[in-house]
Amino acid sequence: MPFSNLGLAEPLTRAVREAGYSAATPIQQQAIPLVLSGRDLLAAAQTGTGKTASFTLPILQRLATNPGASRNRPVRALILTPTRELAAQVAESVAKYGVHQQPRLKSDVVFGGVKINPQMLRLRSGVDILTATPGRLLDLVGQNAVKLNQVEMLVLDEADRMLDMGFIRDINKILALLPKTRQNLLFSATFSADIRRLAQTLLRNPAQVEIAAENAAADSVEQIAYAVEKPAKAGVLAHLIKSNDWRQVLVFTSTKHNANRLTEKLNAAQISAKAIHGNKSQGARTSALADFKTGDIRVLVATDVAARGIDIAKLPHVVNFELPRSSADYVHRIGRTGRAGRSGLAVSLVAADERSALRQVEKLIGNKIAFGSIAGAAPATPSETKAIRPNSAGK
Repeated sequence: MPFSNLGLAEPLTRAVREAGYSAATPIQQQAIPLVLSGRDLLAAAQTGTGKTASFTLPILQRLATNPGASRNRPVRALILTPTRELAAQVAESVAKYGVHQQPRLKSDVVFGGVKINPQMLRLRSGVDILTATPGRLLDLVGQNAVKLNQVEMLVLDEADRMLDMGFIRDINKILALLPKTRQNLLFSATFSADIRRLAQTLLRNPAQVEIAAENAAADSVEQIAYAVEKPAKAGVLAHLIKSNDWRQVLVFTSTKHNANRLTEKLNAAQISAKAIHGNKSQGARTSALADFKTGDIRVLVATDVAARGIDIAKLPHVVNFELPRSSADYVHRIGRTGRAGRSGLAVSLVAADERSALRQVEKLIGNKIAFGSIAGAAPATPSETKAIRPNSAGK
């Protein structure tokens, strides 16, 4: 279905075409008309299905019917996200889709990890649409740099991740600052019991949209596992990248320390890589992501928290260097590939003590993940030769 059939104004549909999108995804087809009508919305869809445009486009249209922001004007649309990267991504979408609107709506983004004073100065001139992480937003409220008492539209994006990261207290503090009459939109990759409880307190007679089966993996993603003991994982990963000539690989690790150590090993193997995690400065995180998107580095090694907001339409390969603690995070990880109508490959390196975690993933997604053999794999050191077990599928 073309975007022009969803009730969007021509400046918005033109911006969407210029961004390279010709047809609306299922979540966009259902959510956009509901948001335009003023309904509260509870929406779930697999990651990579276009959730961001599902709320940014109708927000831009609804707010465009009123005058733009003026000096000291309070925020009219507030979008809360769990991470800096996701906040930056959403803000980019707002700017991209609103480029042809006249008059232009003013938007901004604020998050931690950077100096607060420049953000305070920018907000003084007023803003229509503000994208923020909860902690930094509360800091700015405490500094009297932003007012939230005239918010007309509220979005909780990746609400499941915000709850997982312990943001519920901050969210409740922010909700207490908002006017009671407003439109509320809750978007999530999955619907947990906690999400449904939050929806009951936040949303008023909401429409509900659920595009895919809960916790399903996208059909566009091929999934394969390799049985590899922990000491051999770095060597096997380097072999897979080199032997298959993978040029752009997003690798997930369980800890910041493991991300740093793996990055060092890949660079030592002449595979350009950078790490992105919570201990990195915002400048370093932004630089690493930019280098990855442009192909200046082949591998981006990330922890789950830092990876929220990594949106690369043509990303071909995702690797689980370690399986995540939460099976739902596996679905989110592999959803980074196989986007925008393209196929993708998700590889998991599974040690013996991770077999139970793999079974939990398989139970969640409703499918068995086949094990592959690693032909010609060379371990990182001779002592690791016995650690590679390429043909232990299903045993």
